[in-house]
Amino acid sequence: MIRTRVCELLGVQYPIALGGLGGGHTSAELVAAVSEAGGFGALGCFQLTPDQIHGASVSIRERTEKPFALNFLMFSFEEDSYAAALKEKPAAIALAWPRPEQDLKPYIDRAHDVGCKVTLMAGGVPEAKRGAAAGADIIIAQGTEAGGHVGWMATMALTPMIVDAVAPIPVLTAGGIADGRGLAAALALGADGVVLGTRFLASSESPLHENFKQAIVESDGHDTVLTEIPDIAAGNVWPGAMSRAKRNRFVERWVGREWALRAYQADALAQIRSARKVGDTNEAPLSFGQDAGLIGNVLPAGEIVRRIAVEAEHILLKRLPALLE
Repeated sequence: MIRTRVCELLGVQYPIALGGLGGGHTSAELVAAVSEAGGFGALGCFQLTPDQIHGASVSIRERTEKPFALNFLMFSFEEDSYAAALKEKPAAIALAWPRPEQDLKPYIDRAHDVGCKVTLMAGGVPEAKRGAAAGADIIIAQGTEAGGHVGWMATMALTPMIVDAVAPIPVLTAGGIADGRGLAAALALGADGVVLGTRFLASSESPLHENFKQAIVESDGHDTVLTEIPDIAAGNVWPGAMSRAKRNRFVERWVGREWALRAYQADALAQIRSARKVGDTNEAPLSFGQDAGLIGNVLPAGEIVRRIAVEAEHILLKRLPALLE
C-alpha cells in the first residue's frame, strides 16, 4: 500500500484527494464517498451560507466518520462562512486563490487554533512560497491542465519546482491526473499525493447532469479552451485566473466578443441556468480538464479511489522496477 506523509497528516488511507469543487459541482454525497473509500474528500464552500456549510458538514458526517476538508476561495472571502466552517472542525481547511494583498497567516492560524490542518493551492512557485511562509501544512501544485480556474504552468514542470521551493512541506499535485499513472508520476516528481477534480465529476455521486458527465466521458482531451467567458457570463471574474472549459457553442459564440457578453451578462446567465437544468451541453459552460481524454466511463467515487491506488501500486512495484537492470 502507498503511504506518504500526507496520509499521516490527514489521517487517510490513500494519498488521493477530491478537489474543492464549487458552483454546484460537488455534494455531501460525493465528498463522503471519496473519504469513506480511503481518500480525502473536500467540499467547495464558495457562495455557501453558514447554515449551508453546517448542513453539508452534518450530511457528510452522517455518511462517513472519515476525515474531509472544507474549501474556500480567498479572493471572495465571507467571514461568517469561514467562522462557520471552523466551528465544524473538519480535518482540514483548503484555501485557494488569495488576492496578492491578502495576508494568509491570520486565516491559517485560526484554522490551526481549532485543530485543522491547512492546504493552500498554488499555480506558481511564488504563491507556494507565500503559503509555506504563512504556515500551510500542505501545498497543492495545480497545473494548467486542470479544469476550471487555473494558471499557466504545466503540472510536469510545476510540481518539482514547488516541491523544491517549499521543502520539507509536503506537496499534492493537481491537473491532468485521472488514474493511477498520474499518481505514480506525481510521486516520482516528489509529490506526496494527488488532487483530482474532473475524474470525480464523472462519478455516480457527482451532482452534474448526466449529459455533462457523458460530455466528459466522450471528450478526447483536446476539446477544452482557456477563456474568461464563463466568468464574464457569471459576473464573477477571478483575479489572475483563466477558466478551462469545454469548447462548445456557447463559448464559440462569444469568443472575440467578450465586450458584448458583458453588455448582455444577465441574459446570458439566465440562459446558462436554463441550459444546465435540461443538460444542454452546448449552451452552458462546462469546466473540465485535459485529463478528460483519460476518462472512459462514469464510476462510483469509491471505485475511482480504489482503482487509482491499485494501478499506482502496480506501476511502482512491478513496471518501474522491471526497467532496472
